Amino acid sequence: MTVKQLTITMPNKPGQLASVSEMLGDAGINILAFFVSTKTPGGDGLMRFVVNNPDKGLGVLKGQGLNVEEEEVVAAETPHHAGGLLAVLNPLKREGVNVDYVYPCIQTGEATILILGTGGNNKAAIDTLKKDWIRLYGSELYNM
Repeated sequence: MTVKQLTITMPNKPGQLASVSEMLGDAGINILAFFVSTKTPGGDGLMRFVVNNPDKGLGVLKGQGLNVEEEEVVAAETPHHAGGLLAVLNPLKREGVNVDYVYPCIQTGEATILILGTGGNNKAAIDTLKKDWIRLYGSELYNM
């Protein structure tokens, strides 16, 4: 049970994030979760995101000449309170599953949905989190 993440690199200059958001918005694509680093060791900016229609999003961005990578990532629910992140992180730690990065979905409420990059180790992460009764999301996330 995974969701598709799109990743692009872009020059680190004013307006780049707005441009990507505008491209997706004009196509009716909603960004559900995103992580941005405006400066990477190579000097470019990096944007990782989950959208409500990943196939269309991929097509729109590629159609604009952007280099886009698509990757399966884990979407897991964690309680929205102090220390709630540990509900997801401790089981992964216990089983030796490394988390390369984590970022939240855009939402409010009593729980938070996290996007987890596991360096291609999604199966172990999913199996581990299911054992601890962590709610995981697949394509239903695109309709929230």
